[in-house]
Amino acid sequence: MKKPILLLGVLLTIGFQAAAIEAPSVGLGKTLFESTELGSKGNSCKTCHPQGKGLGKVGDFNDTELKDIINACLRDALGAAMISPDSQEMDALLAYVRSFQKN
Repeated sequence: MKKPILLLGVLLTIGFQAAAIEAPSVGLGKTLFESTELGSKGNSCKTCHPQGKGLGKVGDFNDTELKDIINACLRDALGAAMISPDSQEMDALLAYVRSFQKN
């Protein structure tokens, strides 16, 4: 009787952890947004966009367009490698940047 309960507990734990890993994290997005270690120029996204300055109209862009814009900023402003548009890191950055949306 204890084995089925233990198995159920393990499956539930794995399921909850997998869901947590797959969901974009605004906290991770904020960490990446503020990190000066993403690129080679010693800047972060926050350097150009303190408190989300200039990001109020991100709602004008769909996710694909905004991911392209984020990657262009990473490449050009930070000297960073671009992030895969399908990655958890990009989804987290996208979620954090969207938190500044005013429209």
